[in-house]
Amino acid sequence: MEQLYPELDQLICEMADGDKDFEKDLTLAIYNGLLELREKYAEGSSEKDDLKIQQIRHKLKPTLSIFELSHITDELQVGKEIIEGEGFEGVLFKSHYHRLQEKLEAAIQRVHKLTL
Repeated sequence: MEQLYPELDQLICEMADGDKDFEKDLTLAIYNGLLELREKYAEGSSEKDDLKIQQIRHKLKPTLSIFELSHITDELQVGKEIIEGEGFEGVLFKSHYHRLQEKLEAAIQRVHKLTL
């Protein structure tokens, strides 16, 4: 089975530049950011609050880009376009939300393994 985000640990290691404490802190920050994204996106979806979703999307976008979590970044862009075009109702948003949750869960599990 192909490992999801195989370069993630290398990217974290390079950014930490040999500082193991910083590497641990950075990994935990990514992990907590992904958890927050999942939580706030779920809240924004259930409340149909596009501002809440926009805020968490903008907050995590740099982290997602730096650590090449492009599957999530791409899905967030899809969600933005769906919300702007059709809102929260309908099968497109529900399908997007389901895909995003799957991608977030996979990334959270991957980063969690790096915290052990």
